[in-house]
Amino acid sequence: MRAKRITANLRVADIADAKSFYTDFLGLSTEEFNLGWVARYTEPQTGAHVQLVTRDATAAEDSVISVHADDVQGAYDEARRLGFEIVHPLTTEPWGVRRFLVRAPDGNVVNIVQHAN
Repeated sequence: MRAKRITANLRVADIADAKSFYTDFLGLSTEEFNLGWVARYTEPQTGAHVQLVTRDATAAEDSVISVHADDVQGAYDEARRLGFEIVHPLTTEPWGVRRFLVRAPDGNVVNIVQHAN
C-alpha cells in the first residue's frame, strides 16, 4: 500500500462548537467538507489539515487517523493476508469513498480510504 496523505481524526463532542478553534485560531480556514458527523479543515497554502469527528457514521469504532490510499482494495487484501483485525469491512460509503477500518497491533483503529474518481 502507498499512503498518499494521512489525516488526524480528532474526536469532538460537537463540530460547530469546536470549529472556531481550528479555523480561527489555527488558521485552518477552508472547510473541505462537513457531513455533520465529520468535517475537514485545511490551511489552503500549506495543506495542513485535520478532521473533526463526533462519531463514525457507519463503523462501530472510531479511527484515530485516515490514510488516503492509492489502492484501497490492495490494502484491504494485504491487511487480511497479514492477519490484522478488520474493524469495518471494505465498503463503498454513501458519501463517495471506498474504505475499511483496521486495528493496528498497538490497538489504534486506522481508516484506510480511497476517494471515488
